[in-house]
Amino acid sequence: MAFDVIISGGRVLDGTGAPPYRADVAIEGDRVAAVGRLDGAQAAQVVEAAGRLVAPGFIDCHAHGDAVVFDPAVQLAALRQGVTTFVLGQDGLSFAPGSAETVAYATRYFTAVNGRLPHGGPLSVADLLAGYDRAAALNTAYLLPHGTIRYDVMGPSPSAAGPEDLAAMLARVERGLSEGAVGLSSGLEYLPGRHASAAELATLCGPLGGLPYVTHMRAYGAKAGLGMAEVGEIAALSGAAMHVSHLHGPAEVLLPLVERALADDVDLTFDTYPYLRGSTILAMVVLPPSVPAAEVDRAVEMLGSADLDDWWESLEGTWPRLTISHAPGSSWAEGLTMVEAAARAGLPPAAFCRQLLIDTRLEAGCVTARPDEGPEGEESVRRMLRHPAHTGGSDGIYVGGHPHPRGWGAFARFLGRHVRELGDWTWQEAAVHLAAHPARRFGLADRGLVRPGFAADLVVLDPARVNDEATYSAPRTLASGVDDVFVSGVQALAGGKLTGATPGRALRSR
Repeated sequence: MAFDVIISGGRVLDGTGAPPYRADVAIEGDRVAAVGRLDGAQAAQVVEAAGRLVAPGFIDCHAHGDAVVFDPAVQLAALRQGVTTFVLGQDGLSFAPGSAETVAYATRYFTAVNGRLPHGGPLSVADLLAGYDRAAALNTAYLLPHGTIRYDVMGPSPSAAGPEDLAAMLARVERGLSEGAVGLSSGLEYLPGRHASAAELATLCGPLGGLPYVTHMRAYGAKAGLGMAEVGEIAALSGAAMHVSHLHGPAEVLLPLVERALADDVDLTFDTYPYLRGSTILAMVVLPPSVPAAEVDRAVEMLGSADLDDWWESLEGTWPRLTISHAPGSSWAEGLTMVEAAARAGLPPAAFCRQLLIDTRLEAGCVTARPDEGPEGEESVRRMLRHPAHTGGSDGIYVGGHPHPRGWGAFARFLGRHVRELGDWTWQEAAVHLAAHPARRFGLADRGLVRPGFAADLVVLDPARVNDEATYSAPRTLASGVDDVFVSGVQALAGGKLTGATPGRALRSR
């Protein structure tokens, strides 16, 4: 027997939930060719894996790499955690499908989250996927962003979608799915997605055919019941599979909602990341509801109005919980809390925040501390990720001088802290939550398992060393313990360093 590559002497986590077993893994082309004792087999390359685990490449179910996946530093951050696939198009906002005006809007509104593509629109899903294919070391899969589609048809209008609007949006969904999208996403706290009704969203779920509707719900935390009720309504109206993004908050509130939905026969999954703090655009957290964030010029003009003073005063308890992650033109403020930055500028926090939004034209980003940060919040994270409907997601945002550490550490933290240290999962359960289960959910039928004939997305990790090293104070610190990673049969990470290969595929559901 002769193969291109043999990963020799490791213990295989095959993704089925079976305990790790001693086996060699052979690669031929972009496929796993054999799994077993391959004594005497020849290969052009042999990777010694004794003492390490060989797992299917992890799938980050919620990553904001839409424009930055081309950055080698982002690829390295992911591969050092064993992540071989990003699921993009999250929160209802990304670059396709849309006219040049729509692409410009989605870029401007979500730059602090998704970054900027090196070119503008118009863009179809086919165009976007073609640009990703073999252009990075990571695979990419893409969700159709509802907010982008709505803007392409209706602009920033808050009106209910009429029959012609729905027909036009539905046509874009059908075309996007035919071009390779793996589901539909919504962002119901962002614009213009927050203007959509459950009936509108259910209509657009009609063509999904088993692929998921992935939602940043309208409400989270203590108010998650409102968001989950809408998820149930959309499921009942459409029959679609439901996937809730970053389902964080008190477990005693969230888990009964999950169980109730499952009891009502909702096909439900959710992703979480293993941190308490969140991260988003600053405007979503602090902007008064009366200020139209989708219309930047008008919003910036309104921010100077004295009529909004009462609103800013109501946010007094919010300022200490905000850390500035992205502040173009004011990079000195990145990494400081809003209170600290305001003090350095000689302004009250409300005045400084208003000025920051004006100066950045709403592009600023922030890391947000939860009110329940502490042991109770940690226990909620643990309870949520132990649920069998859970899949791993980082919600990684790579833009800004001081981003949230989750993009550099979430998957390593799942493994080092929640498997090795706390025992929330076994190693074999980790492979299910982080690889096999996400692959099934997004229709990636040849990923997520170490099995002959499957794509050779393979991670070699040291169970004693794998660990997240990124912190809130040093968020861009690379994870440790994952040194060798193959993507579509090509070694993308060797000895913990990028090889320079860009074998990542633009994945389509099958």
